[in-house]
Amino acid sequence: MNKLIEVLWPSFLVAGLAEIVFFTVINPQELYFFGEPVRVSAIATYSIGFFGFWLICGASSLTTLFFQRGSEEINHPERFQDS
Repeated sequence: MNKLIEVLWPSFLVAGLAEIVFFTVINPQELYFFGEPVRVSAIATYSIGFFGFWLICGASSLTTLFFQRGSEEINHPERFQDS
């Protein structure tokens, strides 16, 4: 459970900041997706954008946790599994 919190909480905060910065610069009604204008409401665009940013930031946090494993944890994973 701690690992899940270590991934989701920081990625949630950074996704919120990324969305604020992104949508401060870009109007959601002027976005294009594959050459076609986005035809959903601004709130839906904000929501989809937030979850997209959260997914990207979560992948980044998960990658960081993956690379923080020590040699003992990699070579003997059975010692570190939750019971």
